[in-house]
Amino acid sequence: MAEVRYEAASRIYPGSEIPAVNKLDLDISNGELLVLVGPSGSGKSTALRMLAGLETVNEGSIHINDVDVTLKPPQDRDIAMVFQNYALYPSMTVGENMGFALKQAKVPKEERAAQVREAARILDLEPYLDRKPKNLSGGQRQRVAMGRAIVRSPQVFLMDEPLSNLDAKLRVQTRTELADLQARLGTTMVYVTHDQVEAMTMGHRVAVLKDGILQQVASPRELYRRPKNRFVAGFIGSPAMNLLDVDRTDGQFRIAGTTIELTDEMKAAASAVEGTTFGVGVRPEHLKFTSDGSGMAGEVVVVEALGSESFLHVKVQHEGRDELLVVHEAGDTDFGRGDNVTIAVTGPVHVFAPDGDSV
Repeated sequence: MAEVRYEAASRIYPGSEIPAVNKLDLDISNGELLVLVGPSGSGKSTALRMLAGLETVNEGSIHINDVDVTLKPPQDRDIAMVFQNYALYPSMTVGENMGFALKQAKVPKEERAAQVREAARILDLEPYLDRKPKNLSGGQRQRVAMGRAIVRSPQVFLMDEPLSNLDAKLRVQTRTELADLQARLGTTMVYVTHDQVEAMTMGHRVAVLKDGILQQVASPRELYRRPKNRFVAGFIGSPAMNLLDVDRTDGQFRIAGTTIELTDEMKAAASAVEGTTFGVGVRPEHLKFTSDGSGMAGEVVVVEALGSESFLHVKVQHEGRDELLVVHEAGDTDFGRGDNVTIAVTGPVHVFAPDGDSV
């Protein structure tokens, strides 16, 4: 196991003045599964490759177990990396693929075979050790790539979107297996994904990046309940938080003609912020349809009926323009496209200052 620390680490690609990763400060604990998540171009894969030694650190430093590895080559960092592309040798069997790095390191044959068998047992690959990669499913090939990393017993596992090539059902199954595997091995893992659902279901903590800058790092629950800024609020959650620009009038915020109730603490925080246009956010599960006609008036335009739950997209008139609010309902819904409805806020409201920070 290992502790990993980024200290103001930056990567600036030649020909660009804007850092792909900008002064990243991040501590990763022993045995932690930390997920780096963000949209395309956010710097998450670059940050991982900097840790692996595959990208130059132009400013700052990176440490593994208090050892500065910033200038060390990849082979001297005691890490193992799994990529989106399995990169298996087609002419080798599963067992030979998994043991190749040990063979290169001149590990004795008996010891090598024992380590491969143990990794195969952990990954349920024992029946496939003599097969070639072409005779495996996508999920099995991904497990072989993981097994190749496991047999090396590295200090840190690095995973760069390893499940992207799998179909939706297999992704869910494999990410569960991977999280369970990390817990049993207890090895520090840094995992990159653009899929926030994957991040929220796997990570002990999640680090959200945007334009190379770390926005927030926290547990999945903390990110969901207390996003630090408007970007995190809109990125974390599926479906996303309802976010609207709202003009503060007489110290109050109104959505679609309805005054939004805030806690005294939030009122005080908002009143201390300069500016008039704020962001107001409400999660879909914190909106409900009312039967007495009170609340925000709207029209259902899309119904996503998923069986166990439904998401209804409702068009409302807000400050002279059409806006869409997503409302979550448990189970099936009686509403359909074109229905006129009224909506009430039943849960926490998030308010964001004009600069995007949470108040």
